[in-house]
Amino acid sequence: MKRVSYKFLTLLLISIMLLAACTEKKSSTESREKPENAPDTWIADRTIKGLVFMSDGDVSADMNPEIAAELKKRTGITLELQGITVEDSTEALTSGLAAGDLPDFIAYYLDHSGRPEMQILLKGAREGMFHDLTPMLKETKIYSKYFEDGYLPADTKNNVMFREEFKGSSYFVHMAIPRKPGTVSRKYVGGPYILKDIVDQLGINPAEIDTHEELRDLAEKIKAANLKDVNGKPITPIGPTAWGGADRDFIFNDLVWTGSKGEKFLKDKDGKIKHESQTDYGLERVNFIRGLLADGLLHPEFFTMPENKAKEGVVNKSFGIVADFHNYLPENLDMKYVPLGPIDTAQGDYQMELAYKSGYAGWSIPTTTEHPEDIVKLADYLASREGKLLSQYGLEGRDYTLDEKGNPIVNKEVLELKANDPEAAAKLGFRGVRSYWAEHLGYTDIDNVADFGEFEYGANVAGADTASAEKIIEMWNYDEKLKNAKVIDGSSPKSFIYEYENGDNLNIALDTYNENLLRAYYSKSEDEAKKILEDSKKLLEKSGLEDYIKLIEKKEKEGTTIRF
Repeated sequence: MKRVSYKFLTLLLISIMLLAACTEKKSSTESREKPENAPDTWIADRTIKGLVFMSDGDVSADMNPEIAAELKKRTGITLELQGITVEDSTEALTSGLAAGDLPDFIAYYLDHSGRPEMQILLKGAREGMFHDLTPMLKETKIYSKYFEDGYLPADTKNNVMFREEFKGSSYFVHMAIPRKPGTVSRKYVGGPYILKDIVDQLGINPAEIDTHEELRDLAEKIKAANLKDVNGKPITPIGPTAWGGADRDFIFNDLVWTGSKGEKFLKDKDGKIKHESQTDYGLERVNFIRGLLADGLLHPEFFTMPENKAKEGVVNKSFGIVADFHNYLPENLDMKYVPLGPIDTAQGDYQMELAYKSGYAGWSIPTTTEHPEDIVKLADYLASREGKLLSQYGLEGRDYTLDEKGNPIVNKEVLELKANDPEAAAKLGFRGVRSYWAEHLGYTDIDNVADFGEFEYGANVAGADTASAEKIIEMWNYDEKLKNAKVIDGSSPKSFIYEYENGDNLNIALDTYNENLLRAYYSKSEDEAKKILEDSKKLLEKSGLEDYIKLIEKKEKEGTTIRF
């Protein structure tokens, strides 16, 4: 009862805060008549207000005044964003829609149709809370691509935007859609890394370490070598991620019953879909990790270490192997760490896997908004190359110049400020310096190389800042792996969980299974670990796991591709 009462009071408080935040928020048109010298991109002289149901770092509500003035000059629009003041964005979205007093548009997290936000949004759409965007989107230059065959990934098209129940109407716009299928926006080499000093001293080829057994053998050799960090302290053979403690699969991929989606569903050799709890993989992984901990090969805070301590360990070379790293980390400009593996998977040899296309986040326009076409036009402008140049690179002259091809050359002073004072750089107000005000409406149809001549912001002039990243890309044989990548257009196993009658309880049970794995890693005995996993399995069975698997199988038979 205490938990229920607390949750009720929390939701009530959120509703009150949202109502207060939205007071006097309705935008009124100052002028719909286009000024004589206005550019073709002019929309209307009005203020557009948006409420963003995301964590504070993803909102970027405070626009740089010069950027805001330039947007006003080009479109006539003054954009005002409001974030939420609570940590749980999903609960805030629930309360916001329940309150019903919303600004001109809302934005929210929405990686895929299986996220809990989708059910909240669907309820709102079914109750007539949002404008049908289909007619307006069809009249745009960029978003009209969403109606072309093959442009949208299957989950976005069938489960998010153009659901059968709405008969062609669309109430949610899915964002961050790549322009071309099977492409990457950056050459990102993540996963485990190893100290270059260890590679040289032990004379190993880190790319040949591709199983958990080989990883353990290497960890034992690192321990036996009695190596010291920069402070003269013994190093730990295997440390946590560069961002702190977390249960990431990279160092024991072949002991995790999952594909690239990480949801711990997979098909066995007979084609039967199973959850990890129905296999021996969970216990095998628990025993492997317990053994590493017992033998001092895995840092005792591997799953719990705070980020600042992990960063300190990376800088001081305190970890022989870092569980998760990537090639753009500023702490590794000197390449003291190099990629290890990649480790194989439960499906066999490692193969890069890419989504046909992927989506991230979304936006909607409440039916209470006047002239919703203005918001759609603004979104389309921000998604254009001209709009992206402003929102991702800032102002010509102040922040960049143009080369002979019309591509931006970032001013070195901006890159130096970003490296030395990130907070001050962010105040310049564009994506390249981590200001995301335009993400909520215009970050889609993505092809950075085609639009700006570079994968990464500032890569053409960054020099030493990206030299190590490029060397790692070459060392990891990225281009060859990309060439042979498996491209899949499909829905994840959990995409349908809220269609399932007992979906809420099953989702809690699936989360509980993952939480209980952490308990099992630190259990005192194998028997205790077995008991923890058995209890989790029983909870999943009680919550309808088998019936949900039947639903996934039914979806497959109906033609839905499942991306495990």
